[in-house]
Amino acid sequence: QVHLVESGGGLVQPGGSLRLSCAASRSIFSINAMGWYRQAPGKQRELVAVFTSGSNTKYADSVKGRFTISRDNAKNTVYLQMNSLKPEDTAVYYCNAVVIDGSDYWGKGTLVTVSS
Repeated sequence: QVHLVESGGGLVQPGGSLRLSCAASRSIFSINAMGWYRQAPGKQRELVAVFTSGSNTKYADSVKGRFTISRDNAKNTVYLQMNSLKPEDTAVYYCNAVVIDGSDYWGKGTLVTVSS
């Protein structure tokens, strides 16, 4: 089992930056996939950025060039650096991990609000 805790959300003006963190309760070295999803009001949850097998990454087209996912295996933490934020990036951001047996884990989410 993996317990995930997100942090770093908040209110930011358009064009600003935030860094989200997702701390896992166990080593992320052997986790199959781990990353970030988001859910805006009235919309379905969508992929933002994830590490897939190995160190491969996948980004939503809407965030390419603005968001960067990274990891620190020693700290069991995955980060999401978000730059050039737009109002449409407003959402609850969730951390997700898929372990080797296929089990799927989610954090409780952190709210990001982009508004002037």
